[in-house]
Amino acid sequence: MSPTIILAILLIFLGSLRYILIPYASKNGRKLPPGPRPLPIIGNLHMLTTLPHRGLRDLALKYGPIMSLRLGHVRTVIVSSSEAAELFLKKYDAVFAARPRGQASNYVLYSSKGLSFSEYGPYWRHMKKLIMSQLLCQSKIESFTGLRREAFLSLLEELKSAAAAREVIDISGKVGELIETITYRMILGRGNDDKDDLKGIINEVLSLIGAFNLADYVPLLGPLDLQGQTRRLKKLSKRIDQLMENILVQHEQARERQGECDSTHEDFVDVLLSLKKQHDINSQADDNHQAFTIERDNIKAILLEMMGGSFDTSFTTILWTFAELLRNPRVMKNLQAELESVIGTGKMVEERDLGKLEYLDMVVKESFRLHPVGPLLIPRESREDTTIEGYYIPKKSRILVNAWAIGRDPSLWSQNADEFYPERFIGKDIDVRGHDFELLPFGSGRRGCPGIQLGLVTVRFVLAQLLHCFNWELPSGMEGKNIDMTESFGLAVGRANSDLLVKPTYRLLFG
Repeated sequence: MSPTIILAILLIFLGSLRYILIPYASKNGRKLPPGPRPLPIIGNLHMLTTLPHRGLRDLALKYGPIMSLRLGHVRTVIVSSSEAAELFLKKYDAVFAARPRGQASNYVLYSSKGLSFSEYGPYWRHMKKLIMSQLLCQSKIESFTGLRREAFLSLLEELKSAAAAREVIDISGKVGELIETITYRMILGRGNDDKDDLKGIINEVLSLIGAFNLADYVPLLGPLDLQGQTRRLKKLSKRIDQLMENILVQHEQARERQGECDSTHEDFVDVLLSLKKQHDINSQADDNHQAFTIERDNIKAILLEMMGGSFDTSFTTILWTFAELLRNPRVMKNLQAELESVIGTGKMVEERDLGKLEYLDMVVKESFRLHPVGPLLIPRESREDTTIEGYYIPKKSRILVNAWAIGRDPSLWSQNADEFYPERFIGKDIDVRGHDFELLPFGSGRRGCPGIQLGLVTVRFVLAQLLHCFNWELPSGMEGKNIDMTESFGLAVGRANSDLLVKPTYRLLFG
């Protein structure tokens, strides 16, 4: 028997003692949330399905909206109702504002030096303030209006050519290229450079962060690297750092040649480099300067998070919505009728028109409800012992809010909760920004997604343009009900079969 196997057996035996000696149902005599009894070592890991949000919803139907699991050695609380979500994300928001540390974020996000996965505290507050005021403020988002329009005009010409030739196209590929173009130009100030394989690297980052990693749940087995995750993460982190360093150096050299940029035309890298320079100057001028410094690793981590969020969130939401519109031609016709009425067929949609499109807003909300990109919100962690609804939640417990289960709750959305029916929002002032806990596509509270406004503008703009400029039909012989809506689980949950074949017909009266 090899030494590795002997060591694994020994570690498993030692870990088993914890479950034999420590009872599960209570902690120091205090009542934990209900849940299934865990097995030694793996806890309840064996109960997670390939689509965990669905499996956890089924368990919650038996054990309740505040449910306790032990995933390996990690005490985990699953939140599955809007009422419970409001308690954890609003009333006790500060208690659950921490993020658990994972091996993937440590390796590929520079020890969580960005924003999404960083430790809650002064550094996080400082970085969030900078990002919200300098990168994701309304004025900065509006400064890229022309960029988004220009990117879509390029796609428009491709689609018009396909329509003239009556070609069948894969709209998912076209939308993916559009989102990539917008993201690269907004964040990096340039188009996609295939030699960098930036998109491939970002996809691998998202895949590894979203993947189950045994080392995060059974630390005793971490050194064995049974899944090979550690090797992949180490290799990827070197590629990432080389690429991100090249991006920063290129921008620094360009700034030296051209001088300081006009702030209204700076990409995100320029803004972050300017902030770093200002912080360095302040620190040198005042030895007692208390502001947090911005290091190169901070910039790299923030850029990776922003590119990952832009690629996955907007792209995945647009494709889910488009698939649902093809499956529900009544809704597509209603949306196009609104576009004709509000915009007219003599011109394209402008971003300033989006606020007038009420039915589009309902369509996007319905897509977020049925297909939240992150069905399980990014995990939180309790910063202290607390009691909620009579249940004791120990410090360091991991909190998973099942936004997918809440979005499908018949008690909130009626018995047709699994149907795509945007009209359910008529007369209901339900917000997607985390104020209404029935609908949580971006999370809520302190750790809610900071890029909400940018994401909403991108999704609404692209959908409005596609539906206003073209009619869409499926290839001959295919019906909407045959579109594959199977999910593929990850950090973002998209369609397993990402291809979406359609035939466009140009419908505007110009061009």
